[in-house]
Amino acid sequence: MAKQKQLYNHRLINSFKNYWKGGAWHKALIIFVLLIAVWMSFIYGVAEWYIHSEPNKPQQLGVSFIPDYATYLGVDPQANMDALIGIGVKQFRLVSYWSDGEPSKGQYDFTQLDWEFAKAEKAHASVILTLGLRQPRWPECHIPDWASNETQSIWQPQLENYMSAVVNRYKSSPSLQSYQLENEYFLKGFGLCTNYDPNRLTSEYNLVRSTDPNHPIIIPRSDNALGVGVKPPVPDMYSISIYRRVWDATLTHRYLEYPFPSWYYAFLGGLQKMVNGKDTIIGELQAEAWSPNGQTILQTNLSEQSKTLNAHRLQQTFTFGKNTGMKQIELWGGEYWYYRKVVLHDPSLWNVAQQEYSSNQ
Repeated sequence: MAKQKQLYNHRLINSFKNYWKGGAWHKALIIFVLLIAVWMSFIYGVAEWYIHSEPNKPQQLGVSFIPDYATYLGVDPQANMDALIGIGVKQFRLVSYWSDGEPSKGQYDFTQLDWEFAKAEKAHASVILTLGLRQPRWPECHIPDWASNETQSIWQPQLENYMSAVVNRYKSSPSLQSYQLENEYFLKGFGLCTNYDPNRLTSEYNLVRSTDPNHPIIIPRSDNALGVGVKPPVPDMYSISIYRRVWDATLTHRYLEYPFPSWYYAFLGGLQKMVNGKDTIIGELQAEAWSPNGQTILQTNLSEQSKTLNAHRLQQTFTFGKNTGMKQIELWGGEYWYYRKVVLHDPSLWNVAQQEYSSNQ
């Protein structure tokens, strides 16, 4: 046995020597391939460690819910939220748009958030409450008309006053689980946003932390980019958005599927935890159709919508999210599933969601 092993090692060394023969370009190629292999092994190793690091931690499935978007789709937002609770949703990521909550300067309107929290509390559901100027859905930065022409030195204190009012109003709710501060704050490629001042983010973080020190703060990082959060402010946890199938309006003008496997996101989560011990959740997992050619979803027929999302793809999306090893996942599309069911008379997505949420309880 020892002789066979010695012979095998000898052959291996000779094989490498033969491969190493050649010019500088040949050797450079060998080194490049070896470095890639080492790097991929490192990525996959971190991913596997992260996936299996907390095997007993329960899987939490939530959903983002935005009443404004439900209204845009032509469905009753309160009926939409009731229906989501009815299929087993026990966790909601809610928004507090500044444009909705302070339509006139100094005049707060919490009607919408009040009924959302009331429904969550009645259902014993938890809430991630998004705060700040940049929040989910177009145009991302939801500034009221009365503040849109002001300079930052004028509107920032007014924004922070509104944020304080929101936190003080809901920090005692039994449903409040955490706050999400802003939404992919430094992402410049999407949304009608022009202010990326890091000092503003820090100021908002300190405001929320001092106003309510008892609830965790989540800061979203940007989509698929490689890297981890290290610069201040350092939150209690990070979140990541995962979009898998979109319309490429720049080069190919066709649907594009991102090639990242689930373990790539496990690597991002694991690397973040290795760097500063902070957990990562999926704050936004694409689970609604993406329209082509700059069309809105209302301009896109059902057949075209199904090219980016049908029942089979939605089932795969739930599986993909769980395979990242991240234990908290907020699906993006609860209004859309209901719209397909009620307006387009296609319950296929709704049925998949119902199966997933009911089995997760």
